[in-house]
Amino acid sequence: MSQINDYPNLFSLAGKTAVVTGGSRGLGLHAATGLLHAGVITLIITSRKADACASAVSSLQALFPSANVSAIPADLSNPAEVTRFVTAVTAQVPCVHILMANAGATWGAPLDSHPDTAFAKVMDLNVRSVFNLIREMLPLLEKAAVSGDPARVITVGSVAGLHIGNVGDHGTYGYAASKAAVHHMTKHLAVAMGPRGILVNAIAPGWFATKMASGLLGLSGGEELQAKVSPNRRLGRPEDIVGVVVWLSSKAAGHINGAVIPVDGGMHLVPASKM
Repeated sequence: MSQINDYPNLFSLAGKTAVVTGGSRGLGLHAATGLLHAGVITLIITSRKADACASAVSSLQALFPSANVSAIPADLSNPAEVTRFVTAVTAQVPCVHILMANAGATWGAPLDSHPDTAFAKVMDLNVRSVFNLIREMLPLLEKAAVSGDPARVITVGSVAGLHIGNVGDHGTYGYAASKAAVHHMTKHLAVAMGPRGILVNAIAPGWFATKMASGLLGLSGGEELQAKVSPNRRLGRPEDIVGVVVWLSSKAAGHINGAVIPVDGGMHLVPASKM
């Protein structure tokens, strides 16, 4: 029987460098907090708004005074901004052990009047920018990879990319398509990047009471109704995101590659007619 000699450090991220996009609020901020708790010593976050970035950095630095927490505001839907962001990251750190591509947007509208501009905006940020970011981060990720401990990329999909969700007056057609694309792209990247010492996995969150989800959650019956529909009878909590992100970033998930992991209490298994 094989021996495991490093149980105490199986989930430790001590001394590692992480980059979290969309890290100033919501799931990205939860994940950033969890990574720091697990031992990440250098964290770089980004979002479009400089004031939101500054506020998040201030809060995180207060909680983790021994860590090096910084932000580089950027609009990652713009390819030139992706390049600028990665150049700035490269100037700050020699390598990146963990990249969480979390920045995203949604849009709800009736099918007949769903704007092309909205569809394009969602696809650009949720899919195109994720691919561009990962591609340009490759040198930093490869430098972080060591034998027995690959670098990690975590993309953020959604249960909207696993089942049929909102199709009525507030149909999220572009969002659902974008998240399904993220899931499939993640699998392709896992095969392409695995031999280069980088594991790529996706998480597919369900309902969490975040700012981005609040409007659609209200239109879908509210928190109480959606909790009742969920097999485990609740919405997502910060620790649910933290747990899966830390696990995927740690040695404990060193043989996980190309997975799409729902974080929704089993909601993706519920027939659309029951929602």
